[in-house]
Amino acid sequence: MTDDPDQFTDIRATWFDRLIPRRWHPYARLARLDRPIGTWLLLLPGWWAITLAGFGAPNWTLVVLFLIGAVAMRGAGCTYNDIVDRDIDAKVARTRTRPLPAGEVSVQSAWIFLAIQLLVGLAVLLYLRRTAQIVAICSLALIFTYPFMKRITYWPQAWLGLTFNWAALVGWAAMRGRVDRPALLLYAAGFFWTLGYDTIYAHQDKEDDALAGVKSSALALGEKTRAFVGACYLATMLFVLLAIKPLPLGWPSRFFFTAAALHLTWQVLTLKIDQPANCLTRFRANRDFGLLVLAALLLLRL
Repeated sequence: MTDDPDQFTDIRATWFDRLIPRRWHPYARLARLDRPIGTWLLLLPGWWAITLAGFGAPNWTLVVLFLIGAVAMRGAGCTYNDIVDRDIDAKVARTRTRPLPAGEVSVQSAWIFLAIQLLVGLAVLLYLRRTAQIVAICSLALIFTYPFMKRITYWPQAWLGLTFNWAALVGWAAMRGRVDRPALLLYAAGFFWTLGYDTIYAHQDKEDDALAGVKSSALALGEKTRAFVGACYLATMLFVLLAIKPLPLGWPSRFFFTAAALHLTWQVLTLKIDQPANCLTRFRANRDFGLLVLAALLLLRL
């Protein structure tokens, strides 16, 4: 583990810092507003479901509501995770400068900030259909147990997959008032997608995780990671295609689905698990994969 806490830190100065008062910066970083990739990865399965449920014509009010909800709930999840993991984060080079282990925010203030974000999520929830509300509330058990998984299993990435893609079920229920087979298939696609990209992400911290006694799929898999991620990504595309199987596809959708598959192939072929920068780049690239799938779904009617 490096002696320089800033060499591998995930805290970076961004344009966002110029938009908000300095005293709010620690709270923005608690919510990861400086790193929107997590919001994208939480949001996109919901947008997939909203779009597919509308046969390529999403309800744009729901699109906006899910964006607001994703920002709030991703921020809430990160804040809660940081509260629970503050002692572990202090032992990991990449996370030791986060607001809680660095002492920039007190634990009490973090709990208050968490409550505010949850209230924003609740406000969004109240605009959805009753079925979607019930489905969304069921995800709380996954959200609040996730931070503890790395202490008891080498597969916290699987738990994150179950948690992070719940928006696919909520989005479909918000559009249709029920959860149908395509929603479950999109959820399965998202699960394997997350299992793949978060295993890549976990390779950044594997040395520090081992020292801190934290488990991850990266530590469990080691050199088998490339084959495992490739299998996860193959399952992702298969479940996406099964979800849209009953629908006729024009060439625009076929083009973007092919591009999405090639994007995942590029990630696997160029992955270097012992180079943190390489892992981070491929992890972040999953936003582009999600947008390619979304484009294919938006063009279903063409």
